[in-house]
Amino acid sequence: MTQIINNLFEISDRYEALFVDLWGCVHDGVKALPDAVTALQAYRKTGGKVILVTNSPRPRAGVKKQLTHFGVPEDAWDDIATSGDSARSAMYRGTVGSNVWHLGPPSDKNFFDPIAIIEDPIKITKVDLNDAEGIVCTGPFDPMDDPSVLRPQLLLAKQKGLKLLCANPDIVVDRGGVREWCAGAVAALYTEMGGESLYFGKPHPPIYDLARRRLFAVAGDIADSDILAIGDGAQTDVKGAMGEDIDSLFISGGLAADETKTTTQPEPEALNHYLEQEMSSPTYTIGHLR
Repeated sequence: MTQIINNLFEISDRYEALFVDLWGCVHDGVKALPDAVTALQAYRKTGGKVILVTNSPRPRAGVKKQLTHFGVPEDAWDDIATSGDSARSAMYRGTVGSNVWHLGPPSDKNFFDPIAIIEDPIKITKVDLNDAEGIVCTGPFDPMDDPSVLRPQLLLAKQKGLKLLCANPDIVVDRGGVREWCAGAVAALYTEMGGESLYFGKPHPPIYDLARRRLFAVAGDIADSDILAIGDGAQTDVKGAMGEDIDSLFISGGLAADETKTTTQPEPEALNHYLEQEMSSPTYTIGHLR
């Protein structure tokens, strides 16, 4: 059974590093969450390292720019690992071919920026679906539209045998209290329809490999037992940590605020019921990161 804690400081001295989710934990998609920022700054002052591990489809530089816009100061973190960078590496290795159909909003155009960390990357050309060898999905065209509106295109893609590279496994996020669909919802629909979806963010291993490399660059070798993963997604943050044998701190006041009856802290019975339904076993739980 998960242990409910009141603040990060209660347990932080047990860990040398944190893998911290962003959306719903450090910011709400519009602005920084002050208590979370303060907690991370305090942790770093003790010598701890903070790697922000996000399912954002954006490259690391784009997330850094977004954090500045939201008011998250750079002294609250050491480095960033994004699902976008992990997926981009796979794309430039040719995982879904060189001629790809981009399924996503125009604002995600930076996903196709040149990449320097891959030796001899292939040339990627964006084409119409009829001419595509594969799909790169960074999200629905409109995050407010139910992914089911994409069924005609996805049916054609399945008939063509195209693989779908999912740049963000999240199903939904809450932007300032407004729920939006993410690429993970499109990928799940495509899989349900019989297509093949490839994932590179949480809870799948590639992003944890990237996060460990980012951590090694700033702190050297740190054992998994000395890392705490923090996030509000039972099926992404907690499931991923469980799969990597990393302890986790579940933020119940994010995506599952209603189900766990969280205001300041979760209602214990509601929390346990929710975690049982999700088959999720976080090491610790807190209402909001502080």
